[in-house]
Formats: sequence, C-alpha cells, structure tokens
Amino acid sequence: MSFVKNLLFGGVKTSEDPTGVSGDAKDSQQTENKEPIVEGQFYPRTLYKFNGHDDEKIFLAIKGKVFDCTQGRQFYGPSGPYSNFAGHDASRGLATNSFELDTLKHWNQPMDDLSDLQKADLEALNGWLEHFEKKYPCIGVLVPEPGVNV
Repeated sequence: MSFVKNLLFGGVKTSEDPTGVSGDAKDSQQTENKEPIVEGQFYPRTLYKFNGHDDEKIFLAIKGKVFDCTQGRQFYGPSGPYSNFAGHDASRGLATNSFELDTLKHWNQPMDDLSDLQKADLEALNGWLEHFEKKYPCIGVLVPEPGVNV
C-alpha cells in the first residue's frame, strides 16, 4: 500500500528507505494488514509459492531467515528489479550482487551452504541481512526438506 500512497501523494520522503516503509516493519505491517505475524519453518518448496505470482505475499530468505517483503512489492514483486529473489533464498545473489537466475537454487536442489563465498561477499551479505532485519518482519526460518534438499 505504501507504493500506491507514494505514487499518488508525492513519493518517498526519505532517501534511506526506497520502499516507503518507515519505523518498525513489524508494527507497520500489523497496522496496515491487521494480520498477526506468524513465525514458522519453511522448506524451499513452501517458500517458492510466495513469489508474488502464485500468492500475493512475497517472502524471501537470507542466511536462513525468511522475511515478508510484501510491502516492498515494487522491488521484489513481478517485474521489480529484485523479482528473481521472491520465493527463494536470495543469499548468494545479494552477496555477489548478481541478479542472474543461476545464482538461485531451485526448490528441489540442495540448499546453498555459501561455503565458497569470499570474505567481501560475506560482508556484503551481512549488510543485506542487517538491512532486511530493519525493514521487513522476519517470519520464520528456511530449513532443508528431508529427502529433497539434502
């Protein structure tokens, strides 16, 4: 909804937050949606459906944490610049600043352990994680599905 407000009423007021979300992300989501934040475990298969196409909600994972990025639909939703990451573990792509589809593991592949990332990549990834923790509610964790992602 903040995207629509920004479009109609003059855009984002701060250069720090391109999504238009201000304050604590958990509080603003609960206020706007009146839905409780549900924490849980996600398998790559169950995360995938929250890609903005199959479901209106947009979730993505970073370093095993799942974030609800629905408020940032203009960035993570269909035709957004980060849309490849919706419904996936975005860790490798964010760490390496790559938007290529081959940086993402499919739901039926082993999960990416990120063990081959360089120190600079890990520092970049930690910066992204910190950004997401401030802007979007963490709603769960990403875990391997037995018999599928191991």
